[in-house]
Parts: sequence; structure tokens; C-alpha cells
Amino acid sequence: MKRREFIRTASTAAVGLGLSGSLFAAAPSKTKIARIDLFPLYYPMTGYFKFFAGPHGSAGRPAVIVKVTADDGTIGWGQAVPIAQWSYETLETAVVVLRDYYAPVLVGRDPADIEGAHAAMDQAVAPGFSTGMPISRAGIDLALHDLTGKRLGRSLAGMWGKPAGGPITLSWTVNVKKLDEVGPIMDEGKRRGFRNFNIKIAPDPDFDVALAREVRRRAPDSFLWADANGGYDPETALRAAPRLAGAGVDVLESPLRPNRVSGYQALKKQGALPILMDEGVISPIDLDEFIKLGMLDGVAMKPARCGGLASAKRQIEVCLEHKLIWLGSGLTDPDISLAAALGLYGAFGLKKPAALNGPQFLVGDVLKKPLRIENGLAYIPQGPGLGVDVDEAKVVELMKRSGGDKLLRT
Repeated sequence: MKRREFIRTASTAAVGLGLSGSLFAAAPSKTKIARIDLFPLYYPMTGYFKFFAGPHGSAGRPAVIVKVTADDGTIGWGQAVPIAQWSYETLETAVVVLRDYYAPVLVGRDPADIEGAHAAMDQAVAPGFSTGMPISRAGIDLALHDLTGKRLGRSLAGMWGKPAGGPITLSWTVNVKKLDEVGPIMDEGKRRGFRNFNIKIAPDPDFDVALAREVRRRAPDSFLWADANGGYDPETALRAAPRLAGAGVDVLESPLRPNRVSGYQALKKQGALPILMDEGVISPIDLDEFIKLGMLDGVAMKPARCGGLASAKRQIEVCLEHKLIWLGSGLTDPDISLAAALGLYGAFGLKKPAALNGPQFLVGDVLKKPLRIENGLAYIPQGPGLGVDVDEAKVVELMKRSGGDKLLRT
């Protein structure tokens, strides 16, 4: 099969995930991946969020919807959610790697062999410091879980031998440039039933402390989670952490870029706040090494960031084994990716509010029945696989309306 025959396509990868080979061995009968289709598109957005500002921000939230079809006709849906301002992956690079590198090595494989699919894609695109192109790969990982769950007649939790759990309490994101913007944004969250808040901070600790105090004043009982997205330098972070703690912050996520090893070690040793890592924790191997180096107190988990559900599930297990914090987070996930995150967090009994802000910033969906999100709670999708039914007509319409189909004309 020539590459150009894969007009639309997709993938996922990571080595050493520790998957149980017997987990998917109970599939009704052996089947093969017959086809992988890609649908690049943009979800419309509402409100200001820093990672979607800039020359391409007005286009919306980019995503590549992945459709994996088995030779028995079963379909699995996944979603890759690149953000150029958050990682090196873009909508364009996601399409290329999924179509030209990952799909050719996946078609003809057993879709239930998810670990084997990861290994095959590591051969197609070699890992760097960690798993290569993890956000793009997550699209296939989700689709393979969805397809396998449908063939088994089991939800994600059911495939893992766990109860579905939920509902998941959500956290409302306060991302502001001025303090006088805090009130209206929090009021909107409260109007929609949210009682917990997370704030975007860095690089100015004076503003960040004032922001934390204002949010805490307005929500005294909230779980207050501060995310710097790697925006401090080590010296500033060490000064800021005790002040943020004094202002009522409960946890500090990603104060530094992940290559600041000694800075993370110093912050953990300081102990002013629990230090969570996000960016830079891609594979379970990364997490294991960062734990050994004494860099963190926990992880803000994102299946979309780390190559999909297989890696994310193992990382949660590692956190539990080491008695570390794990919190549920996301990359402003649209409906399909959000459903996967909810299934994972429900299965592992997430207790703290999850910073899954897709419902806050995105409008529109591609599902036959939208996810149930009410009064600050997200309910776990029911049904096999990811538990959602994708409306392909809505996918194609959104792709064409947002101009994503132009990326396939190469």
C-alpha cells in the first residue's frame, strides 16, 4: 500500500506501558484494522484563554478526529488535540504524522493489541527524550480503546476491571489579565454550578498572589489550584511558592519548565506547596525517573498529553504506588477526548475537582448525544468503549465549515 493511499489517517505510541496482554485477549474474534480516517477541524471557542490567543487563535480549538475501522465493520473514534502555544505539536504536524507515518504501520494490525500499536509507532517515529508526538498519538490510542471496548461490549472501566465511578467535580478556570476581570468570570462559573477554581499564573508573582487572594476571598471553600505552565524561573518560583501558599493556593502545578531539574528539586525540598508536574511527563518512564530525582509531589494527569489512555492509566497507578497526588486535568479537551478523560478519572475514583475546561471555552460538539455536564459535575459516559456516539455527518460538516479539510488536500 502506498502512503498516498492513506488519504486520511492516524496513530499513537509509547514503550513499556505495562499493559496486561490478557486484558484484550477476550475480544470476540481476531480482527484487523482496515482503514484509518482523519478529520482535522476547529471547534468554535468562547471567552479568553491564553493558549488560543495569537494569529491562529481566532480559528478556534484545533483537533484531529480519528476514525479507525476494523475489517468486521466496528468503528472506534479518537481525538488528537494539539496546541501550538502549549507544545511543539500543531494541527498541521498532527495530520502529517498520523497520515504519513502512523497509519501505514497500523493498518492490518489487531486493534486490540494496543501495546503493539505503540511499539509499531515508536518504530515509525523514534522517541526523543520521551515518546514522540504524544498529543497526535493519543488520537489513535483513544480510537483503539473505543473500538476494542465496542467489540467487547465494555466501557473503559469495564475493560480495566473497575467500577465506572463519577460523577467528576469540575474546576472553573480563571485566566485573566486584570484583577477586575476576576469577579465576572467567577460569577459566570458559579452561575453554572461551579464551586472550585483554578488560576493561570506566571510570570509576575505579585499579580499572581493578588489573583490568588481575590479568588480565595470570593470562594473561601474552593480547592484552589495554581498552574504556572512553566512560566517562572527557579529563583522566582522559590520566592512565589510561600506567598501563594499564604494567599490560599492548595497546589502549584508546573512552576518551571520540565528541564529545570534542580529547580524542581529545590521547590519540593522547600515544601511550601505540593509541587505537581504536567508538561514534560509524557511516559511512565519519565514519571518514574522524576520521582527518583525528587522533583515532584504529584502529577496533573492528561491522557491527551501523554499519548493516550494506556500511558495515563499506568501513570496514575505509579502515583498510587508511591502515594503521590494525582489530579485530573486536560488540554481544553473537546467532546471525544473529554469523554476518554472522564472514563479514566471515574474508573480510578478521582476525588479532587478536575481542571477539564473544554465545556467552559468550547461551543459545539460532534456527538449524537452531548456529554452530561450539570451544576459543575461531569457525568461518566455510559456504553462501550469511550461511551459516546459520534455523528460523522457533524464531524464532516465542522471540518468543512472550519476549513480543516484543506489540510487533507496534499
